[in-house]
Order: sequence, then C-alpha cells, then structure tokens
Amino acid sequence: MTGYYDHVLGLIPVSLIGITGILSAYGLPLSAAVFVGALPSLAFMLHALFVAAPTTEWENRSPAQRSTPSTVGRSESGATQAD
Repeated sequence: MTGYYDHVLGLIPVSLIGITGILSAYGLPLSAAVFVGALPSLAFMLHALFVAAPTTEWENRSPAQRSTPSTVGRSESGATQAD
C-alpha cells in the first residue's frame, strides 16, 4: 500500500528527469534545464518535510504522557471495550 511519502519519493526523480529532458529537448541549455527541473523536486521535498511533516502520536506526547499506559480502547471508567 503506497502512501504520501512513497509518491513524493517517486515524484522527485520523475520531475527532475522529465522536466529537464523536456526543456533540453526544446533547446534550453542543459545547465538551465537542470536548474528549472530541480525546482519542482525541491518543492515536493519541502512540502513533505515542512507542510505535511511525518509525525506520530507518540512524538506529540509530553514525557509524562509517554510513561503512562495508553487509554486507546478503554472507556472513561477504565474498563476495556469489546470489539
């Protein structure tokens, strides 16, 4: 099953190579085509790092909450819920 970050990892080389190839085929010098082709790749990486940052619920907890047992699957009275 592929997720967001799998797509980002696939789009980075596709955009870099694809855009560079298309622009150089239209006559843009290779150094300029690589620079322009790298911009979307950079945008994908920055979006994946800063806008949709990979976080987990565990990292968002304070140290005091990390030491207490999880309440997932428990009701407010503390009894375990049956699925």
